[in-house]
Amino acid sequence: MVLTLNTILRGAGVNPSAARLVRHRDKTAVRGREPYDLWRDAPEAFVEYQSVQANRRKSLHGALWVVFVVTPQEDTLFAGLWAGVFTGMNSVPYRQVHRDVYDATGTVEMYDLTVDDRLDDLRGRLVIDWGAGTRSWIQYADRREKPVLELRRRFREPDFPGFLSFQEPLSRIPVLPPPWRAVLQMARGVYLLTCPRTREQYVGSATGGDGFLGRWQNYAANAHGGNVGLKSREPADYMVSILEVAGTSASHDEILARETMWKLKLRSREMGLNKN
Repeated sequence: MVLTLNTILRGAGVNPSAARLVRHRDKTAVRGREPYDLWRDAPEAFVEYQSVQANRRKSLHGALWVVFVVTPQEDTLFAGLWAGVFTGMNSVPYRQVHRDVYDATGTVEMYDLTVDDRLDDLRGRLVIDWGAGTRSWIQYADRREKPVLELRRRFREPDFPGFLSFQEPLSRIPVLPPPWRAVLQMARGVYLLTCPRTREQYVGSATGGDGFLGRWQNYAANAHGGNVGLKSREPADYMVSILEVAGTSASHDEILARETMWKLKLRSREMGLNKN
């Protein structure tokens, strides 16, 4: 027998016919400020985010919102319950998409949200199968039986994938799980930046006391990390990965020599973004 979300809702005294399933995933959000990040790190900002709805979603008025967020690993993770009351329409002329890029939104619906503490013990623990209709991010609970895929003992961030498997956009560096940040701060070596638009590559090295983390935080802050070649380009959310981790006894010059070797191997001077 497959455990379903509606079974859990009924067990908590929630009538599925009065509930709406809400799945938050905003691909246009500024990286690091996606719904999952807000839910995890800035609860008040998350409530503010979901209190604004577009496209005439008044079916949410008076309903119990069963809210999920999509994690970086594509899990549909339970975020909590809120009672939603429609409070009116508002004109929102724009929203920030990335740095100084804005997207018009027009007229939106505003909702007043009140926390419902039923199922609080499952927040960050319950993972469901949303199904193929991911574009339908608001659904009637009683019309959909959502299988439960996982009931975790506690909320946990995913394990660090390992240096050679690590790959993230620079904009997510500031919001990486703390254990990941600690590992990256302790390691030095050679890394690779890849432009998402042109696929050009840049080879760099982390030699300082804060390791890869410290070097990448510079890029995340200003998009170029002080590099002449990157300064001359339009800012991009580079994908960052690790080519080689240096031994704990490796000197500054030894790491730079390995960086040069990787530049030669990848020809990142001739066909990439390296200028030296």
